[in-house]
Amino acid sequence: MSNTKECLLKLLKTSKPYLAVIFLQFGYAGSAILAKTALNNGMSHYTFAVYRNLFAAVVFAPSAALLERKIRPKMTLSIFWKIMVLGLLEPVIDQNLYYAGMKYTTATFATAMCNILPAITFLLAWILRLENVNIWKIGSQAKIVGTIVTLGGATIMSLVGGPIIGLPWTKHNVPSTTTKVVSPTELNPIKGALFIAAGCFCWACFYNLQAITLKKYPAGLSLTSLICMAGALQGTALTLVVQRGNFGIWSLHLGTSKFYASLYCGIVTSGIGYYMSGLIMNVKGPVFVTSFNPLNMIIVAILGSFILSEQLNLGRVVGAAVIVVGLYLVIWGTGKDPKSEKKLSTNENVESNNEKELAEIKSSNQAVIGDESV
Repeated sequence: MSNTKECLLKLLKTSKPYLAVIFLQFGYAGSAILAKTALNNGMSHYTFAVYRNLFAAVVFAPSAALLERKIRPKMTLSIFWKIMVLGLLEPVIDQNLYYAGMKYTTATFATAMCNILPAITFLLAWILRLENVNIWKIGSQAKIVGTIVTLGGATIMSLVGGPIIGLPWTKHNVPSTTTKVVSPTELNPIKGALFIAAGCFCWACFYNLQAITLKKYPAGLSLTSLICMAGALQGTALTLVVQRGNFGIWSLHLGTSKFYASLYCGIVTSGIGYYMSGLIMNVKGPVFVTSFNPLNMIIVAILGSFILSEQLNLGRVVGAAVIVVGLYLVIWGTGKDPKSEKKLSTNENVESNNEKELAEIKSSNQAVIGDESV
């Protein structure tokens, strides 16, 4: 019975990062659907990014101030500049490029293109020595091949078309949605793909810099709040310059799709997303955090066909399948990484040692109490 309990506890510990990253992908999928709805209703992607980060900062700053007041490191100039760069990379540059690209494509296409993120993150982590790579080992070879295959799949998705694949619940909407959604004046897959790819590069830089910053500033909630604050301030400055004199884009009313999209994306995608990504990164590294993006694509494809009546063509399905194969190779190669296995075993040893120390303290206390009673 005790062996079974130990096995279950060990399984729970090892599965925590996987469960957390899967939860993140469900949150990201909802964000893509709500963001596309808000953009379709005329919301500016500049103000959307600002409000999203502003909501995240307002919600998470009080919790960070209370819960991490004893463990928050001293702010240094180096950490300050890292936070400002983090606030620029993802909350400002990536989000604006991603939402601009989504305007030229669909929610399904945008999330599928984001599957190049693990490959870019891996390349940057390799350059920055955050990822262990040995070209003579089978695991590292799988990572490299998977990276190339993933980039090839993204190219297929953006350049190859093909016939529309009518899903059972969208067949009756094909004539109307084709006229409404697939319009040459509104959609431009190549332009949208370039925007999203550039955004993914900034997002990959963000993940790697976040991993580096967490080593010097391990207060995750505080770091999340500061990143969102910096992103909201820099995004506001950018919007005031780019949309000079256009004050109508700042209107945001309660109960509208724009408000709910900004609130959800701020709390779930920015706040919870940044914080949980940091926790997972400490155990599995930045590449693992991005390796489950295909799940996001599948969820969005299903939800997008229901809610937005989006259509899938053969080129996107083939490209997505190629991306999934490439990412499987990257994940499999990451699992063969002796560095990550050593890190996981080290964490488990530390936890087991702490449990043993607590048990010894309890037994010694009980012995002392017994002697006193005698």
